[in-house]
Amino acid sequence: MSDRIRQRNAEAVIADPFPVAWTSDLVEDSFGRSLLLTVGEERQRFRWIEPGRFLMGSPTDEAERGRTEIPHEVTLSSGFWLADTTCTQAFWQAVWPVNPSHFQDHGDNPVENVSWHDAQGFIAELNRRLPGLHARLPSEAEWEYACRAGTKTPFAFGDQITPDLVNYHGGYPYAGGEKGLYRQRTAAAGSLPANPWGLHEMHGNVWEWCADWYAEYPSEPQLDPRGPRYGKQRVLRGGTWGDPGRYARAANRSRIEPAYRPRSSGFRIALGHR
Repeated sequence: MSDRIRQRNAEAVIADPFPVAWTSDLVEDSFGRSLLLTVGEERQRFRWIEPGRFLMGSPTDEAERGRTEIPHEVTLSSGFWLADTTCTQAFWQAVWPVNPSHFQDHGDNPVENVSWHDAQGFIAELNRRLPGLHARLPSEAEWEYACRAGTKTPFAFGDQITPDLVNYHGGYPYAGGEKGLYRQRTAAAGSLPANPWGLHEMHGNVWEWCADWYAEYPSEPQLDPRGPRYGKQRVLRGGTWGDPGRYARAANRSRIEPAYRPRSSGFRIALGHR
């Protein structure tokens, strides 16, 4: 029996209840609704993220918080699909011929060392091949909302993390935690536990590009924020395999020029109109 048949036996295929113009294999599992997108011989799962409201940024008493993490209420009025992992090297190469990654020993590793412009070029080609797909990078607000997955703690896993949950530099734990494993490299996409919404490695592993130009947060409530219209630096989220644990917090922000390829920079694809 093929892996695909086993998967279909394990998951109930459902009708498409969402306004997605391009779909492939809508399914439901223990985390909820998802769709499977196939390009060539490679597949990427996307989770449906419901609209909702959350407190973006970090509370003033959160350990090792950054000064730019001003807490403010955000409402996302529309749901969207979000890849359950960062883009893998195999999925990248199904669309784009040159692999820029350092850790190329397995196709399941996340593609890394990509600029914001590289990610946008990949997404443009994906949209060209699959008209109506509406692939894009998530906004910074969408990214944090999905990373938190309904939680209010520094991590979707609670107040603390370990290398069994997150790929970070275990020699530099968060907020007095115990020292642990330092892998010194990326972990395969989807190899670490998912958050409550079925999304893997949103904490650690590789930085993830967001669509937004970087700007200081407002303090007042926001509806569907997309960042400023212009800027000099784009937002990165999530931390990496080589960073201390504090950089993996849900609220942590980083930014850099969009043409730059920082160490272990990757991305996660969103689907749906913005």
